[in-house]
Amino acid sequence: MKRWALAAVVCMAGTAGAQVGVGEQPVPPPPDAVILFDGTGMSAWAKQDSDEPVSWRLVDGAMEVAGGNIVTREHFGDCQLHVEFMVPLMPDATGQARGNSGVYLQGSYEVQVLDSFGLELGLGDCGAIYGVAVPMVNACRPPGTWQTYDILFHAPRFDGANLVQNARMSVLQNGVWIHEYAEIPGPTTAAMHREDLSQPGPLMLQDHGCPVRYRNIWVRPLTAAE
Repeated sequence: MKRWALAAVVCMAGTAGAQVGVGEQPVPPPPDAVILFDGTGMSAWAKQDSDEPVSWRLVDGAMEVAGGNIVTREHFGDCQLHVEFMVPLMPDATGQARGNSGVYLQGSYEVQVLDSFGLELGLGDCGAIYGVAVPMVNACRPPGTWQTYDILFHAPRFDGANLVQNARMSVLQNGVWIHEYAEIPGPTTAAMHREDLSQPGPLMLQDHGCPVRYRNIWVRPLTAAE
């Protein structure tokens, strides 16, 4: 565990430094990153449970939620994921109706997206590993501003059909540690159905009926040594 935690700091320290003050300018990806969305097209994505092109809107270099969940065509195991998102100002909405979306590692493990600026956080708020872990601190920015997640994810480990280690993740939000080596005992609420959790899975972005925007999404597949 200590070696994993140290690896998390080493892999993400540079990214954390880059996040401070993030607003209008996207964070440049490292040279070994797989670019999933750069503002010019959504060919790396498909509708969930379909090979059809996505119906989300391209708006000012971002993709805006509309028309169902989307998943990456490529599947990933252990990885470092960078996502930038902006929740809309929805002053008449409350609770889970207020800028709701989610980032699902392997389509199974959600980091919640929500307008939780200035609130006392719970298991369903922005930055939460949904239903599993509350963020250590509220690092949210106001709606209408760009925010970042940097997630270091280790997939569950299996010995044949037997689970021997749960999935784990560490998360930075806007350059602030909000989860460190959090254990996830199983797929979170509204995860996609996957027959075999021992295999790599796609990144999924959730449509929860709110016009959340995403931009500058990239991932670095990691080996066991990292």
